[in-house]
Amino acid sequence: MKKAGKRILITIALLLIAFVYYYVTIPAINIHSVGTWWFLIGGIAAISILSMVRRIFEEHQTVEIKKGGINLDVKAGLVTKAGLCIAAILLVVLAIGALLSSPIINAKKYQKLMDVQERDFAKDISQVDYNTIPILDKDSAALLGNRKMGSMVDMVSQFEVSGDYSQINVNNKPVRVTPLVYASPIKWLTNQSKGIPAYIKIDMATQDTECVKLEQGIKYSKAEYLNRNIYRHLRFRYPTYIFTDQIFFEIDEQGTPFWICPVKKFNVGLFGGETIGRVVICNAVNGECTDYEIQDVPQWVDKVYQAELLMNLYDYSGTLKHGFFNSILGQKDCLKTTNGYNYIALEDDVWVYSGVTSVSGDQSNVGFVLMNQRTMETRFYKIEGATEESAMSSAEGQVQNLGYQATFPLLLNISGEPTYFMALKDDAGLVKMYGMVNIQKYQWVATGDTIRECEKAYSKLLKNNGITSPVDQEHKTVTGKIKNLFPVNIESNTHIYFALEGKEEIFDVDMTNTDLLEIVKYQSGDTIEITYSDEDEPARVIEIK
Repeated sequence: MKKAGKRILITIALLLIAFVYYYVTIPAINIHSVGTWWFLIGGIAAISILSMVRRIFEEHQTVEIKKGGINLDVKAGLVTKAGLCIAAILLVVLAIGALLSSPIINAKKYQKLMDVQERDFAKDISQVDYNTIPILDKDSAALLGNRKMGSMVDMVSQFEVSGDYSQINVNNKPVRVTPLVYASPIKWLTNQSKGIPAYIKIDMATQDTECVKLEQGIKYSKAEYLNRNIYRHLRFRYPTYIFTDQIFFEIDEQGTPFWICPVKKFNVGLFGGETIGRVVICNAVNGECTDYEIQDVPQWVDKVYQAELLMNLYDYSGTLKHGFFNSILGQKDCLKTTNGYNYIALEDDVWVYSGVTSVSGDQSNVGFVLMNQRTMETRFYKIEGATEESAMSSAEGQVQNLGYQATFPLLLNISGEPTYFMALKDDAGLVKMYGMVNIQKYQWVATGDTIRECEKAYSKLLKNNGITSPVDQEHKTVTGKIKNLFPVNIESNTHIYFALEGKEEIFDVDMTNTDLLEIVKYQSGDTIEITYSDEDEPARVIEIK
């Protein structure tokens, strides 16, 4: 009876340990989950070892063979050996499964995981709209978010800003959003009944930072400790789903917070060829979940595929064209993404941008790639030019006396030219200037204190090198009364500057242009009709009518 009682207690203890392990690690109950395999192997091995230890320290350790059967200790020994053998077999199966799922054996399958389409840059990437350029990177956004949080005196003692800062599009504007989190376990204990009251929203074009307060708090988040922890909440709702390590905080067009939770799909063997097969969207306030097939994900969702996953998939496509060993040894026709990425807004989606270079590691790109984070659509643009790191160094060289550091560049279309655009930050991480570098001729560099100044300097640089945009040829016509008029001497040439009533522009008439000498007939108060270009500042007069 005593032995039976001990066995019951041991069984209860083991079940309790298994429950705690499962509650903490929450592995998926799925044959494709490595965590599940380790849970089984570890559990069986632990039970077997504990059984062996118990036998060693029992009072009766001598094996006795009785008439009619084998002693219970012998049976326990057989159970121990059987358990360890099962654990070893599972470990071998795990190792073989990992090998059979690897690119070494399945190079062709890995290479075809991503469908890459070659496209035309000028057709796909429209002329830049400066109102939609995300001029901040994640680090700069974090500085603004922390600064905003410091001003919220009613919440700063209880909450902190999460480091998520997901970049998404909201009403066609690039923004970064991140929830607040509890400042400590004690603050969680005192505030968790109402939940997290707000999230931070940062306009990436204007740098406007807003702390959006909610009528009902966020009850399901990464900051929760028990069942409302978003990962645990998902696991208990979907015990067989293998969620990605990173889930994304987003808001819809109405500002409602959600968690976007991609579900892994394995296309090669047990553990290989990872893509996304499903997406669970969880309301962060009430915990309601909706399960979607990947092709049915709503349009407002921007982040399904993690940027690193997309880059890995492209690297498989670029390096495994002629098999695995060619990617290691001969490396014929092997291409890979460069060491970094950024996001651009295109067609109301967020696309991951990265350059494409040869695996030999030279200082030039053969093109660049755009990868849609919602659909995995991938576009390759064959444009040779400098790598992002080379362009960053070139921009930093323009302001080397100031010691500014360039952010990883964005890809823009300026005057039909593929152009790197980057912010230049000081040692405190604050954006001080902006730089533009031509991809194909990275010695063409322009900087400015504002985006507009930088663009004007870059457009003038392109024009000086014989490149003009069709937009630059679209001149404007205006009629108005001359408010004031005065001559200016510039480099020994006379220019007439004047303003018109109701207009902010200052207009410049170059007197070396004989077609414009008619300006001398006009005085303040006279009505004039002119055609001008606002490409420069002051606005350059093209024609006097």
